[in-house]
Amino acid sequence: MILITGAAGHIGNVLVRELLLMGEQVRAFILPGEDTCAIDGLDIEMVEGNVLDSESLDRAMVGVDRVFHLAGIISIMPGHEELMHRVNAIGPRNVAEAALKAGVKRMVHVSSIHALQRMPEGYVVNEDIPFEVEGVVGTYNQSKAEGAMHVLEVVQKGLDAVIVCPTGVIGPYDFRKSEMGMTLLGYTHRRLHFLVDGNYDFIDVRDVAQGIILASQKGRTGETYILSGYRVNIRQMRHMVQEIAGIYAPGVTLPFSLAEFFAQFAEVFYRWAKKVPQFTRYSLRTVRENSYFSSRKAVRELGHNPRSLRESIKDTLTWWKDYKKNIVGI
Repeated sequence: MILITGAAGHIGNVLVRELLLMGEQVRAFILPGEDTCAIDGLDIEMVEGNVLDSESLDRAMVGVDRVFHLAGIISIMPGHEELMHRVNAIGPRNVAEAALKAGVKRMVHVSSIHALQRMPEGYVVNEDIPFEVEGVVGTYNQSKAEGAMHVLEVVQKGLDAVIVCPTGVIGPYDFRKSEMGMTLLGYTHRRLHFLVDGNYDFIDVRDVAQGIILASQKGRTGETYILSGYRVNIRQMRHMVQEIAGIYAPGVTLPFSLAEFFAQFAEVFYRWAKKVPQFTRYSLRTVRENSYFSSRKAVRELGHNPRSLRESIKDTLTWWKDYKKNIVGI
């Protein structure tokens, strides 16, 4: 039996689907009242609980051989700092302690590339770069770093665990409308697009799911593996999306200083409107900072083999089109 926290999320529901195709038994750890539309109808067991509640974790661990910990809060908007820290930093420690207590054979903790120390432009980031807690920009980065370090502390107590750090995740089965998914979809709208000049590394959600499975099978205890895909300029990515979608919409590249100025007001407006903005000050800094990430270790030790960015974008747009058809019934 495999226990998955965060099973209803983007990576989580794709991981569930991949495991079911392999004939595995899956138990999904779900928050009470959580939207489970991404995994409804799948042949899995669902149990309610919270990664901040040790008793519910103990109950969920009964009869489990492997644990995949994906539950976390991803937000580029201000205002979620306290809960984000608790879930992303304390949650992994609780899951790891419960797994050790239950005698689980292996745990895979899904962290983030942002948990690693930021390096200067042009420096290729690999697993030799440590997790950074002090002096980081943003609660998300700090909380993910703390969570990974807590897992490694439990490894020292005897837990067999591996950590994976994906880069920017895109791909189909995006039921909850991720920030990057909405950005890609937005590029298909025939309207003026405001852009910034920056780069980032993107990986298909299906390749992340496969990387997690491979880490559970081949990863070395206590090791971290970067799951990266392809580094691309944001303007080039928009062009690729429009080319695949067969549309053209004009775009204006804003100076970074001007985009950052307007972003601070956008954050306030979109928080009031309860919507996700196209960019915030945090996301702007992300695409302007070093985004050279190496997955050579994962390729060599796990067999990581990401598909092309064009294939990911094409499949993402096709899934969105089919999903919207099913929703509206046309």
